[in-house]
Amino acid sequence: MEDKTFTFCLSRDINLPVHVKIDYLEGIKQRVSFTRFLECPEIRQVGSNSAPSSDLFVTVQLFADCKPLTAPVRTTNKNPKTGRRWNEWLQLPISYSQLPVTSQLAITVWDIAGSRNIIPYGGTTVQLFEEKDYTLKRGRHNLHIWLDQEADGMSNTATSSDVAGQSDNLENKLRKNEFSEPSRLAWHDTLAFRQLEIENLRERKKVSMSEHSLIVEFPKFDFPVLFSDYIYIATDEAVESAQSQDMLAEKFSVVTVYDPDSARENVEETKHRKLLRSHRNMLDKELKPNPRTRDELNEILNYPPVQELTAENKNLIWRFRYYLTRDKRALTKFVKSIAWDDPREARPGTELLTKWIEIDVDDALELLGPSFKNPAVRSYAVDRLRKADDDELQLYLLQLVQALKFDNVTNASGKKSSLARFLEGRAAKSEILGNSFYWFVSVEAEDGGSRRLYRSVLSDFRNTLAGMPDGPLRLKTLDRQQKFIWKFSRLSREIRFSKESRPRKIDNLRKFLSDPKQELLNFEPLPLPLEATVNVVGVIPEESSVFKSSLLPLRISFKTETGGAYQIVFKNGDDLRQDQLVMQIINLMDKLLRKENLDLKLTPYKILATGPMDGSMQYIPSISLAAALTEYHSILAFLKEHNPDANAPLGVKADAMDTFVKSCAGYCVITYLLGVGDRHLDNLLISADGHFFHADFGYILGRDPKPFAPLMKLPIQIVEGMGGETSEHYQKFRNYCFTAYTTLRKSANLILNLFALMVDANIPDIKIEPDKAVLKVKEKFCLDMSEEEAIVHFQTLINDSVSAFLPMVIDRLHNFAQYWRA
Repeated sequence: MEDKTFTFCLSRDINLPVHVKIDYLEGIKQRVSFTRFLECPEIRQVGSNSAPSSDLFVTVQLFADCKPLTAPVRTTNKNPKTGRRWNEWLQLPISYSQLPVTSQLAITVWDIAGSRNIIPYGGTTVQLFEEKDYTLKRGRHNLHIWLDQEADGMSNTATSSDVAGQSDNLENKLRKNEFSEPSRLAWHDTLAFRQLEIENLRERKKVSMSEHSLIVEFPKFDFPVLFSDYIYIATDEAVESAQSQDMLAEKFSVVTVYDPDSARENVEETKHRKLLRSHRNMLDKELKPNPRTRDELNEILNYPPVQELTAENKNLIWRFRYYLTRDKRALTKFVKSIAWDDPREARPGTELLTKWIEIDVDDALELLGPSFKNPAVRSYAVDRLRKADDDELQLYLLQLVQALKFDNVTNASGKKSSLARFLEGRAAKSEILGNSFYWFVSVEAEDGGSRRLYRSVLSDFRNTLAGMPDGPLRLKTLDRQQKFIWKFSRLSREIRFSKESRPRKIDNLRKFLSDPKQELLNFEPLPLPLEATVNVVGVIPEESSVFKSSLLPLRISFKTETGGAYQIVFKNGDDLRQDQLVMQIINLMDKLLRKENLDLKLTPYKILATGPMDGSMQYIPSISLAAALTEYHSILAFLKEHNPDANAPLGVKADAMDTFVKSCAGYCVITYLLGVGDRHLDNLLISADGHFFHADFGYILGRDPKPFAPLMKLPIQIVEGMGGETSEHYQKFRNYCFTAYTTLRKSANLILNLFALMVDANIPDIKIEPDKAVLKVKEKFCLDMSEEEAIVHFQTLINDSVSAFLPMVIDRLHNFAQYWRA
């Protein structure tokens, strides 16, 4: 019987980015006559009209159902003398598993037309999946080029790569031979393929030289890749959704196949692991790796926290566990290598924890994440945190409060977890730490699925305070803060829903603050919930106001105990927990940079969510870039007005310009790493002394309400404020960016662990795809690149951001919208 076995893989299983190789362009355009040059002198600027070899480049963009799925990617600039051969692989920012069946590549060859213009030399649109059998295209392809047209990528494309009547039998035969597996004879292949090349050249000479084609290559997978987008439901969910599956099957004639073994243990792997880790072998204690194995171990230890370990990785770590106890990076990998449900591994694994060299705080934070459930491991991480001082704990307190969700706060005997006991104890000893802990827990106790847990923690914390000498006074202070916030929340809500004009609302606000019944003009010193180190004693009504914004936030000015003033912005109707997280990370990054003697003049102002839909933030006197450009017409003019120096190169004091350049670089890097979106000139701020900073972090992790948003927001107005792209200040800005980026990459594990602890937090942009949040941040660090490659990557981002045209158009539209709203 003939063997009909067919081996293939599914597109949804390939999590690699889409690649296409641009080889070379065939065909020569007819030379433009001299008479034509006289009639239209401007066409002489077109590169292919004025020289036999012009500086062409190629762009590739992915489309599906007449919509672009990615931004275009392009080939690098080549020397025109090398001809029209690129021989370059292009990578698109989408994986094969995400491709729809209608995916098409719009490939355009561009020609230079003057110093700043480009025109299409020709274009072609090619489907990624074959129409007959829905398999992914593989190998070399000859695509027809439509001259003087840009590839449209539409479903009914006018630039199809397949031309009716055109056939390339030789190409097809070569491609079939390439993917078949006949027995090979070296001498025969040499003769045969040489003859095929001669025949191919002969065939091509018959075609007119004016016919253009682009030679491209697609990845040569080992097996045919069949399109598939069906997601099979896990076995334990099958029963619950059986009814809906039957309805789908009737509608689409789909048969869902369940694998009963998918959720079960792999018996073979388990037995292999147990045999390999047999405890009868006592030689492991003296075992040392050879140079090759040591290199393998170092590679594993350098994996970022989010990278899964393979079975081979785990077995290698286990085998050399005693040798690795001297390397603090290895502990988290060792813990991941243990089968904690097997007592024969869990017991020696727990004993070995105490013999390990002391780990860093970022590793301790990883051990408190959702992947680590063993109480001994979590207790070990808490013991490491005990050695951190209050300032360091304050940096990570937001995440440590979230980590309680991954802990069993009380076990069967009623004993609280080590993390809960530790946080309550440290918060009770420190007023500053206790203030933040109280508000972080209070917000979680009001919202989310873990309210019962946090209410229990809050009750235990209050009981702990009550038993301390100064406890009753501190409890009274916390209650006063709660009433204080409640009063401003109610006031903000009333003003927001009032139908009166903004000037009238400002008058009502000041009357309320001045009313003796409210007891706000003067009161006993009270630590601000926003910043407990500041004691306020009253409000200043005449310096308070209402912002012109959709939620009408309040600006409240307070008198401090030292005789100064402290202004806050109070918002009602907005969840500030996402802004609070971003500002915490900015504050952490600022400290990391300063630790490396790099002060980029950042402005990490305070933000505190005091409820699920209200909170406050520190007010920094500043002006938006949009307002500065309206009033002064340029950023440079604004800086000159507030920091004049006739002897300076640009007329601006050196300190102010240095502050502006450094702060622009710092926020450029940080907002890129955090994927901050919705950047426009109204939420980019600048103070009189040159400090530049961002506000409003409603979109992070790559989300943006605007289409085709750039990865980095660097408006040309900022570059002009430094004196332009040729100025020394702009060069300093670029160098500061490179230094900051490479510095923060060294602390990538810490930042990734902090985001990993927030996966269950009620943060809007994390809640959308909690399983991908950490991966989105990891992608921005480019940890698979060397330092030199990372600098080149970041330099490209800066260049693309400065030259981007679409963001400038969107900023103009945003300004028009703001004008009509006003």
